Amino acid sequence: MLSLAFTSCLAVHAENKNQNTDKPNVIFIYADDLGYGDLECYGAKNVQTPNVNRLASEGIRFINAHATAATSTPSRYSMLTGEYAWRKPGTDVAAGNAGMIIRPEQYTMADMFKSSGYATGAFGKWHLGLGDKTAQQDWNAPLSASLGDLGFDYSYIMAATADRVPCVFIENGQVANYDPSAPIEVSYIKNFPGEPTGKDNPELLYNLKPSHGHDMSIVNGISRIGYMKGGGKALWKDENIADSITAHAVDFIKQHKDEPFFMYFATNDVHVPRFPHNRFRGKNKMGLRGDAIAQFDWSVGQLLEALDKMGLTQNTLIILSSDNGPVVDDGYDDKAEELLNGHEPAGNLRGGKYSAFEGGTRVPVIVHWPKAINKPEVSDVLISQIDWLASLASLVDARIPKGSAPDSYNRLANLLGQDKTDRPWVIEQASNHTLSVRTKDWKFIEGSDGPKMIPWGPKIETGYLGIPQLYDMKQAGEKVNLATEHPEKVFELQQILRKVRDKSIQMK
Repeated sequence: MLSLAFTSCLAVHAENKNQNTDKPNVIFIYADDLGYGDLECYGAKNVQTPNVNRLASEGIRFINAHATAATSTPSRYSMLTGEYAWRKPGTDVAAGNAGMIIRPEQYTMADMFKSSGYATGAFGKWHLGLGDKTAQQDWNAPLSASLGDLGFDYSYIMAATADRVPCVFIENGQVANYDPSAPIEVSYIKNFPGEPTGKDNPELLYNLKPSHGHDMSIVNGISRIGYMKGGGKALWKDENIADSITAHAVDFIKQHKDEPFFMYFATNDVHVPRFPHNRFRGKNKMGLRGDAIAQFDWSVGQLLEALDKMGLTQNTLIILSSDNGPVVDDGYDDKAEELLNGHEPAGNLRGGKYSAFEGGTRVPVIVHWPKAINKPEVSDVLISQIDWLASLASLVDARIPKGSAPDSYNRLANLLGQDKTDRPWVIEQASNHTLSVRTKDWKFIEGSDGPKMIPWGPKIETGYLGIPQLYDMKQAGEKVNLATEHPEKVFELQQILRKVRDKSIQMK
């Protein structure tokens, strides 16, 4: 489908001469639940990611980069607003019918680019709420608040995640391909009369069955979280999600090839339910999760092909990353746990998604911009996604309104490989709001109550402990708690966390 779309393109040139070359295009490629060890260029076993490898071989691959949180809604909120999610109530993992978490009056990454003359677009997973109030959306009409209120000129998104209703795409604030014969109703409280569920009607689950939870409304032979009625021809098919998101993103590139653009390309892969297109099925020994990683790599390749054909590659800054660490069994019986075959989704890191340990928030980050990055590099500089807003504002000379992006600092020179000075500290948030302070050599995890393992199914250590933890990060695995041996270091990092919390600290 995408190859046919390119047949009408003009002849390829080494550089698009019509584009404003003073300002680079910027593309965020944001994977979902992709772990530090899930990509071939990060040492992954059993999976090939040639398109991501290309970005790494021509750009900077960071090995000490961090999301702000170990779950998706808070990490995305923080990255797009430059404010730690734990500062704002209601930023935990959002339901599909959550009201808009980033409010229209907040300054966002998209606002920053739009004010600097960029066309702005968002594609794929949103998971930051839509409409003004939770559970009060009318999905059969234009939503009262959507991404157009947050600085995005165009959006083609999923309201939340593929395992949550509503299972329809939202285009520019209303259901795409809306079917008036099948009006949509959504509830996260009770089912609608006569609607089957995965719990009561397992015989209807012809594509995937749940392993834990995920047994409510059935769409496309897969049961979800939450209840939904209607949708008709607007309902997505999971195997086509990557194709649909990618095709719309490529169209956006084509439409804006002669002006600077910012694209937030947030894939569904490798989040559950993992049900990739038949082109990728059965080709990876890790089964559906491996196939989904390959599908993610294909999506990256389609964007690169579009940029190449339109002569935009040289002056397009691409940042590829993930919203948090990996999870294997996250609710569906896709045999991901059984079929790892030696693959380690978090690499040599302890923990994973949800966790206070390093595997929860240390993620792949690759920066590719041929015009400014002349040679490939592997960088161990300590960086955080919280700084992307201020850094890119510096790149395009945008002015950030007073009080906006309060936790974001300009670390552009880090991203472009021009400065190897580490961020003095990185703040990380676990699923239960436990915070950690990460410096280049140490990690402090504050004391918190909670179970040792994630209680609802995934085999992941939480990192929660009733006493403070201190780990020497020069030693892999966060294995030995050194808090009692180094009380002065514990005090130092506790003070950093206290001052970050009350905004009394400034980065030097």
